[in-house]
Amino acid sequence: MCGNLAGAARRRVRVGAGRGIPVAPEDPAHADHLADSHERPRGDGRVDVADLAVVCGLTKAVDVALDDAGVVQAQGIGRDELGGEAWQVDLGDTARLADLSLEADILVNNAGIQHVSPIEEFEPERFSFILRLMLESPFLLIRAALPGMYAKGFGRVINISSVHGIRASPFKSAYVAAKHGLEGLSKVTALEGGPHGVTSNCIDPGYVRTPLVEKQIADQARVHGIPEHEVLPKIMLTESAIKRLVEPAEVASLAVWLAGSDAGMVTGASYTMDGGWSAR
Repeated sequence: MCGNLAGAARRRVRVGAGRGIPVAPEDPAHADHLADSHERPRGDGRVDVADLAVVCGLTKAVDVALDDAGVVQAQGIGRDELGGEAWQVDLGDTARLADLSLEADILVNNAGIQHVSPIEEFEPERFSFILRLMLESPFLLIRAALPGMYAKGFGRVINISSVHGIRASPFKSAYVAAKHGLEGLSKVTALEGGPHGVTSNCIDPGYVRTPLVEKQIADQARVHGIPEHEVLPKIMLTESAIKRLVEPAEVASLAVWLAGSDAGMVTGASYTMDGGWSAR
């Protein structure tokens, strides 16, 4: 797998929030592909960004995040041994990202939140915040990374979308709108980036076993008026032919492949991992 990342160091920027979907399989043999995350930014929209030199030879999977005090936390390997940087950024404050420049070979747009509410009760500011975080900030990060990718003739943009990027569910107007927009942004990036050696793709999982989904169980129970133990069988998994949650490592393995040289002709695609949900 290391050779599929071209054998040399690749600089990768991942955007997430310190917990959730990793972009590294648990198998130590693949631990050179560093862990990622995709879940709840703090209330003000701050998320964790790791700017990492992805090199072969690491012996452990790594999750890099900032704790609430802004201290770098690298679980599984020391910060010095990791050879990268971590910083904190407010992706909800998109005006501050307008002049950003990123030096990256691989960009993983992986930050997201969920808010479950009927449209007539959905707070307008909450709706706007979710679109800024999950659609406008990926646009600005891609915009910041493309010049450097073009100059090197290589780039990988991996957008962690959702089955809700191609399907809809009630009570999730902002999330569904943002993910549908991310799908379109990814395709435009693929068309513009192709002549420069840059690919752009989406991964569209169903419900993944993460803290974001765990929080939704209580929210879904509230809006549907059912006990929490009935949410998975009656709400979340009704459309899936395979009746279980997606495991984070399954999403990770696909992301690692999309980042590698074997996926050089794969661009503008949306890879579903939804247990057959979107087949209906």
